[in-house]
This record gives sequence, C-alpha cells and structure tokens, in this order.
Amino acid sequence: MLIGEVARRSGVSARMLRHYESLGLVRPSGRTGSGYREYSMEDIQRVFHIESLRSLGLSLREIGRALHDPGFTPSALVDDLIRQTRERIAAETELLTRLRRIRAAEPADWENVLQVVPLLQALGSKSADARQRAALSSGEEVPVPVEALVEAVLNETDTNVAGALRWALARSGDGGPALLAQGLGSPVAAVRERAVRSLVEMPGDEATARLRDALTHPDAVVRGYAALALGARGVADAVPTLLDMIVRGRNDTDAADALSVLSSDTTLADQIATGLLDRLASGTTEAPARGRLTQALAGIPGSRASDALVELSHDGDRAVALTAAYLLRLRDGSGRD
Repeated sequence: MLIGEVARRSGVSARMLRHYESLGLVRPSGRTGSGYREYSMEDIQRVFHIESLRSLGLSLREIGRALHDPGFTPSALVDDLIRQTRERIAAETELLTRLRRIRAAEPADWENVLQVVPLLQALGSKSADARQRAALSSGEEVPVPVEALVEAVLNETDTNVAGALRWALARSGDGGPALLAQGLGSPVAAVRERAVRSLVEMPGDEATARLRDALTHPDAVVRGYAALALGARGVADAVPTLLDMIVRGRNDTDAADALSVLSSDTTLADQIATGLLDRLASGTTEAPARGRLTQALAGIPGSRASDALVELSHDGDRAVALTAAYLLRLRDGSGRD
C-alpha cells in the first residue's frame, strides 16, 4: 500500500508518516519499481500502535522506547502520565475558574480585567495580609465575584482575614446566601461553621430563609449559629433550638439573650416562658440544665414567666428554688446589687 493510501486510511498525514520513518518508528517494508514507499499490513498496524500510544500522551521518544525496548515496562511511565495529566487538569481548571469569575465581574474594558485579576490572585495568596487587603479593597470600583469570595471565606483559617471576607461578602449583593448554603453541606465541620457564620452576616430575606433551613441541620454548631441570628432578627422559629441550647449548655447565655429579645412580643413571651417551664418539668432534664432554664426566665417579661418563677421558688431542687426566689425579688424591685 502506497503512502497516500496509508495516510487516507489511518488519518496520519504523509508528512507525519515520513517523520515517523526519519525517527525509526516505522519503516515501509518495501519499494515499488518506481521507488515509492510501500507499506505492508504489519507496517500499517505499527502506525496504529504509534497513534494509540500518542493518544495516551506519550512523546515520540517514549513511543520509540516502548516499541523497540523489550525490557521497557509501562507501569512507571503510565504513573508519570497520570501525574502529568492531573497537574494539567488542575491548571486548566484553575484557569477556567479564573476566566468565569472575570466574566462574572462583568468588566467594562480591559482596564477592569487588569484590576480584577490581581484581586483574584491575592485572595489565593499564602500571605494573610495580602488576602485581607484583597477582601477590604473589593467594592464597587473593583467588584470581586461572589463565588470567589465564598470560596475564599470557606477556606480561610485566619480570624482577621475571615472577618474581612465576611464583610466583603455581606456587601457583594445577590448570590452569596445560596452559595453559602451549599457550604453547609460540606463533610468538613470547620467549613460548615465558616459557612453559617458568613450566612449570619448576610442581610436580606434570602439569608433569613437559608438560616431557617439551617435550624434542622444535623450539626448542632450550625443550628446554634442559625438560631442566635434568627433570634436577633425576631424570627420565632428559632425558639425550640434556643431552648435546646440552654438545656445542653451550648452558648446558653447567648441563647437566653436571644429569647429575651424575642420575648419583646407579648404573645411570644408567654410561649417562651411555657417552653422553659416544660423543659424544667421534663424528667430527663438534669440539675445543671434546670438551673440554666430557671436563670433564662429572668429575661422573659409577662405573667406567665412570673407565675413560673413563683412555682419554681418551691422546687425540690434547692438551687433552682433559690434562683427563682431571687429572680422574683428582682422582678418586684426589691433585689439588691
């Protein structure tokens, strides 16, 4: 078979076939009477072998070794090709992510692009100072894409930088709450905590809705941050979680303060007092938790809370009874500092 026919059938150009021949990778077995190269079926099969090895990323030099050296084993080379391919994919993925984020910033001209690129690079810097400066400089003139800020805040371990990133994220506009909610699904506890702490600082109805969803999260830390934030926002859905926090002694003082804020609603105040009393009456609530629940009644106004304290002042647990009696005196205005 002549070189033109081989090129047509194999898809390898005649010029490349001649290059293979010059490297000694494949040589036509014969020549025609006119001196043209003539390839046998074995030669053509060798061409296909070369192309198969090229498709794996082998260089022509490596292909020559594979075809000519009987002792050449593929395992080490394949491992190296896997490593190189992973590195190339990682680099290409990073480039694709950067390009998408530049597009998300909607640059008006190349000057804007040249402003966004160093900010994105600084967010990924190993220097905490550089990351913090990038977070603080993001704003209306050089807007950093929300996706980049979310990724940065979920990975940030430095306290000061994390605070700056949360500040920047809160000012970034739409999209942040949904991306942070995805972070709540991370298998890493630290990432979940960063996500909910960032979500707490996000303004708007969407952030509030995401925090409501977080009240049923399996991670108690996530539930706690969400409940405290919702309590500050006046959302009654947080009450059961806040009561649980007091019982378990997890940020119980903050939880009691949040209940006090919610109890500014008279109707809700009676419901909170009833909830506290129900937890106190539970046979599974241990003495330290009963003490914390009694103390929480101090910040709840209304007759229901006062009646609960009267009842508790005769409680069989002396510590609870003394605490309730003291709180009653304070409510009557006769307490002493």
